Amino acid sequence: MTWLVTGGAGYIGAHIISAMREGGQDVVVLDDLSSGDLARIPGTHVVQGSVLDAERVARTLRDNDVRGVVHVAAKKQVEESVNRPLYYYRENVEGLRVLLEAATDAGVGSFIFSSSAAVYGSPDVDVVDEDTPCLPVNPYGTTKYVGERMVEEVSAATGLRYVNLRYFNVAGAGTPELTDRGVSNLVPMVFQRLAQRQAPRIFGDDYATPDGTCIRDFIHVADVASAHVAAAQALADGRVERLTANIGRGEGVSVQEMIATIRRVSGTAGEDWSQPVVEPRRAGDPARVVASADRIRDALGWKARYGVEEMVASAWAGWTARTAG
Repeated sequence: MTWLVTGGAGYIGAHIISAMREGGQDVVVLDDLSSGDLARIPGTHVVQGSVLDAERVARTLRDNDVRGVVHVAAKKQVEESVNRPLYYYRENVEGLRVLLEAATDAGVGSFIFSSSAAVYGSPDVDVVDEDTPCLPVNPYGTTKYVGERMVEEVSAATGLRYVNLRYFNVAGAGTPELTDRGVSNLVPMVFQRLAQRQAPRIFGDDYATPDGTCIRDFIHVADVASAHVAAAQALADGRVERLTANIGRGEGVSVQEMIATIRRVSGTAGEDWSQPVVEPRRAGDPARVVASADRIRDALGWKARYGVEEMVASAWAGWTARTAG
């Protein structure tokens, strides 16, 4: 069975490719390479193109006899989505519509959708489970929630089997060469500041949390990848027909705590210049979002393996290897 992975040359996508291939799955990648890098996925068949290109998507599915799709490709920066909502609706919603239409026309039976904890918005609960109301507070989160509903409604109409996976805050690296090269996520953002001998930035310290900074559930990217392998196997085996599940550890870590871990792992904790500075809140950031991962454990037998220290250490190894080169 061949799986198409959209966005497979990106940070998360490349980890999914590696895990799926290691698990014996045949994969082909569709990626416009706007943020992806072919060096991450050597030996993988790659079609360069956008999910918005209906003809290319249909041809890729047909030419490779694709039976399952893992849809990772998306725009994902919260602040950018607030400033450019229509861009996010085009890329994330219209792109998914084109892909779903091509997939159902081609008789694809299984679909895994990369969703996000952003669908929950600012939930007023200690731990978020999948029955928590979805009330996104930014356009990015809205596009992911709309995407989930599209997948569910196409499934109801066509019998498409699906798993919607709601990622929490992804960090770490499976191997140094697969490290996150962008600077939109907290960990690489702090790395970049430290590399320039600049203080890490905390966006708001007046939230209703113990230390005033946002609390998130950080999840190792290798765990995210293994969840996709578990979902793909369950869909292929017919053990799962329809599933929406969180990918998280169920443990909250504040931004202040995470920066302290990064400073310690990077060896900069004793430097005065590495003390974080507080800046105004960013638009669209909720105070606390921490996952319940019970549903994915019960449905797929999956649970996270890695802790925060391992995430930061693996990400730092990748960052230093890349910057040294």
